[in-house]
Amino acid sequence: MHPHDTDRIIGINWGSSNLRAYLIGADGRMLDSHEAPAGVATLQREGMVAAANAIRARWPEAGHAYAAGMIGSNVGWVDAGYVDCPAGAETVAQHLVPARIGELALHIVPGMACVRAVDGAPDVMRGEETELLGLLAAGNVDPDGIVALPGTHTKWIQLRQGRVESFMTSMSGELFDRLASGGLLASVLEGPGEPGPAFAEGVRAAAEGTLGLGALLFGVRARMIRGALRRDQTSSYLRGLLAGAEIADAVALFPALGDASVPLVGSGPVTRLYQAALAERGFDAHTVASADAVIQGFSAIHAIAGPSR
Repeated sequence: MHPHDTDRIIGINWGSSNLRAYLIGADGRMLDSHEAPAGVATLQREGMVAAANAIRARWPEAGHAYAAGMIGSNVGWVDAGYVDCPAGAETVAQHLVPARIGELALHIVPGMACVRAVDGAPDVMRGEETELLGLLAAGNVDPDGIVALPGTHTKWIQLRQGRVESFMTSMSGELFDRLASGGLLASVLEGPGEPGPAFAEGVRAAAEGTLGLGALLFGVRARMIRGALRRDQTSSYLRGLLAGAEIADAVALFPALGDASVPLVGSGPVTRLYQAALAERGFDAHTVASADAVIQGFSAIHAIAGPSR
């Protein structure tokens, strides 16, 4: 064993559908990675044990292991609860939940919960907090700025003095998937949707129009039937409607959205959609790879909690 092998840590982003694990060096660099379609929604407890054992077998010398995401939910291995916002890395590190999954001893990262001052509504996140902590640790975000994490359930986060103050979750990604897979609009939608004129038109219609999203969604079908929208543009227009409505909500809740470039953390295709939608509304944004952020997040948590564990 190399004398510094135990300085390496394992970070696992364990969601509902997928498991992504990283071997992380003492300097915060990714040394190796492992991905499997082994999300908690697809596994019984014995399946979780098998997945954890495979990770330990791959990196037997790593000194500490951490897991974030749905593995810490009430349908995961153990419910790691939530820390109340405002919260930062220190708060999260103080509330790690020790566990053992098969041969892998680890600490599970809690989620975050908030009650927004603007509308008095509660919200929760699980998994995204580790990406946010990574952005903050790397200095890649304004400590008083806004961050967006586009995906199936997109998060818009208000930071204050380097901590998460409050956030909003939008189900736009899931809405598109549901509408495209069944129901009235499925028969007129074509393709995954991408930036372009139809997308931009949808963004403007949702952000500037007087009608609610329910009426605008039916309008996708009406526009195609009446020749105002080609079939190969319908998915892009729908994507634009959903993103435009979501950005309007984010602006209403977080007026500071337009003050600086917004980091978009996630996969390439979805962050490009949001970057285009924000540009259509006059906001600047830049993309950050999710893996880079989550690796830095695990490193930041370990820097606080690791020596005492």
